Amino acid sequence: MTQFPEAGDALRAGAILTVDLDAIVANWRYLDKRVGPGARAAGVVKGDAYGLGAARVAAALADAGCRRFFVATPDEGLALGALLSGRSDRVADIIVLSGPFDGSEADFAGAGLIPVLNSLEQISRWRSLAGRLDRPLPSVIHVDTGMSRLGLRYAEAESLSEDADTLAACAPVLVMSHLACADDPDHPMNRRQLAAFQAARRLFPGLPGSLAASSGIFLGPDWHADWCRPGAALYGLRPQQGKANPMRPVIRLDARIVQVRDIDAGETVGYGATHRASRRGRLATVAVGYADGLFRSLGNRGWGHLGEHRVPLVGRVSMDLTVFDVTGLPDGLARPGDMITLVGPDSGADDLGEAGGTIGYEILTALGRRYHRVYLDGASS
Repeated sequence: MTQFPEAGDALRAGAILTVDLDAIVANWRYLDKRVGPGARAAGVVKGDAYGLGAARVAAALADAGCRRFFVATPDEGLALGALLSGRSDRVADIIVLSGPFDGSEADFAGAGLIPVLNSLEQISRWRSLAGRLDRPLPSVIHVDTGMSRLGLRYAEAESLSEDADTLAACAPVLVMSHLACADDPDHPMNRRQLAAFQAARRLFPGLPGSLAASSGIFLGPDWHADWCRPGAALYGLRPQQGKANPMRPVIRLDARIVQVRDIDAGETVGYGATHRASRRGRLATVAVGYADGLFRSLGNRGWGHLGEHRVPLVGRVSMDLTVFDVTGLPDGLARPGDMITLVGPDSGADDLGEAGGTIGYEILTALGRRYHRVYLDGASS
């Protein structure tokens, strides 16, 4: 069983979230080796490293040798830059996927952030800033190959490729695109997007490319280009549907039992009385709810583990409390203060997401701020 600190916040917390930094580093090294030697793996730490804490995660990855990071927003980039700037051995490219919002270009340049330029408008504004500063400003060119979300259409990319002055000012270090269906290796979109990306790359000869995120890495070397952008796989999520997960698990979430009570046949549980006991039983209420990222959709569908025993979630998940059926467990196993494991060795974030009608990505990024967090690394694990 996981041993938690015996003092301080852990005693007051309704749940303990344990994040294994060593596992994240091991997953990055595995992916970096899988795409090599012709490509490298970056680290995607957007969304506060998928909810697990970008400051701790990025520092661990940088210490392990990761030298290129992707974030979603300018503020994420500024925060990460401040974190990494204090150590010369952590110097890394920080690439902001959303690009610069109108008026934020100078913040990018001042902090050394590299924007992904997703539109001709962003490209124009970035070129204008380069002109005012009288120096080229590095950027990434995003070409849409089928997501219809962000990026230049092929004709726009073709026009850009013929504009030598703009390319010189924007100094692209990478041309990138994003796969729509990479988690389904047999989906025809994967081949179509690969062909479209290869066509776009020919417009910018010699410029490194990036197409694959976590799932795309497992499609094979054709999709690897020069840089891959793993995010979900770093954090232990399953990269491909219907296949064994090769990634090391990263998190464990344990919820504290607040109260144990007996219940008679016919009594109901929780808001809306959505669960009615069919027999006498015993319930354990834990101090976790949808304010902590345990989705309401898990009501009467989720489960946890108490030791080796799987215990069903009964009734609705409320904001701060959730109830589990612990009927029939050995005496003394479910007591106030004990922990029910919501995510752990017997069921991961992907499993919890499937039970709640969503995906593991959403489970991780929804993790609340009320958990006491324990970070395991080489010094503490």
